[in-house]
Amino acid sequence: MTAPAKSSSAPVSEGFWRAAGRRLFADPLARVCIAIVSVYFVLAALSAAGLIAADWNEEYGVSYANPWFLGEDYPNPQGRNSLISQETMVIDDKQRAVDPLAPYYDEIEERAMQYQLTQRELRWTLPLGADKWGRDLVRKVIKAGEISITVGIGAALLAVMVGTFLGAIGGFFGGRTSDFLEWVYNVFTSVPYILLVLAFAAVTGKGINTIILVLGFTGWTSVYRLIRAEYIKQRSRDYVAAADALGASSARKVFIHILPNVSHLSLVQLSQLVVDFIKAEVILSFLGLGVPPDSVSWGIMINEVMTELVLGKWWQLATVAIVMSVFVVSFGLFTDLLRDALDPKATRR
Repeated sequence: MTAPAKSSSAPVSEGFWRAAGRRLFADPLARVCIAIVSVYFVLAALSAAGLIAADWNEEYGVSYANPWFLGEDYPNPQGRNSLISQETMVIDDKQRAVDPLAPYYDEIEERAMQYQLTQRELRWTLPLGADKWGRDLVRKVIKAGEISITVGIGAALLAVMVGTFLGAIGGFFGGRTSDFLEWVYNVFTSVPYILLVLAFAAVTGKGINTIILVLGFTGWTSVYRLIRAEYIKQRSRDYVAAADALGASSARKVFIHILPNVSHLSLVQLSQLVVDFIKAEVILSFLGLGVPPDSVSWGIMINEVMTELVLGKWWQLATVAIVMSVFVVSFGLFTDLLRDALDPKATRR
C-alpha cells in the first residue's frame, strides 16, 4: 500500500525583521513619520548632489526682504526693505521749464514702475523672505538641513560602530578586557557630555568632518553600555554553546552568531543618536564651535537671528525653528515606534 503524499504547503514562520516591519507599517503614525523624514532625506540628498539649493549663498533680494504673506505694508523698523514704493510725481509745465531734470522725468517714472514690478515678482520668489544679505531663506534652510542631517547621521553611525564594537568585546570576553573598557567608559561619563564635546571641539577646531568625529567619539557610551549588557546575557545562550562545540572562533561567535541578535538595539540607538547629535550640532554652531562660517547649518541660522530679532526680523528664526522642530519630533516619534516594533513583547494599541 502506498503511503499518502505529505502536503508540501507547510506554514513558513515569519522572520524577525519581516514581522518588525509589518508591525511598524501597521501604525498610521509611523507611516506619517516615515513620510516626513523621507522628505527631509530626499531634500538633503538633492542638495548634496547640487540639484537644489546650490545657489543658497547668492543674493536674491534686498536685505531683510519680508515674506510675501506679510503684505507690502508690514511695519518694519528699518523701513520697507522688500518693496520700495514710488510716489507718482505731479509736475506742471512751469516746474518742468525751470527744472533741469525735467527732460528725464518720463524716463525716471518708467524705470520706477519697472522697479516696482521687479520687486513684486521678487516677493513671490522669496516666499519666506530673505536674511541680512538678501539670501532666500527657502534655499538657505534646505542647505542648512543637508549639513545638519549629514552631521547627525555621520556622527551617529560612528558612535554606534564604536559603541557596538567595544560593548561586544567587553561583554563577551569579560575579565580584564571588560574592566579596562569599563574604566574608559567611566572616564567619559564622569565629565558632563556637553563640556566634553566643547573641549574636544575647541581642541580639534571647526569643520564638518571634525564635528562628526567629535560627536561620534564622545557619544558612544550609551551604545556601549546597552550592547555590553546584552552580550553578557547572550553569551550563555544555547546557540552560542552549540557554536563553541562546533569549533567556532571567538570572533565568529561575537560578530556572526551574537551580533545579529542584538543588531536591533544598535538600530534603535542609531535613530536616537541622530536626533541627539543634530541638537548637539545646533548648540556647537550657535556657540561658534560647529561647522565653518562659510557654510550654513540650522545652528548657524539660529546664531544669526540674535541681532535680527532686535530689528524686528523674526522670519529666519521662525523658518529654522519650524523646519528643525518638525524633523526632530518626527524622527523622535519614529524612534519610539521603531523600538516598539522591534520588541515583540511591547503592548500594542
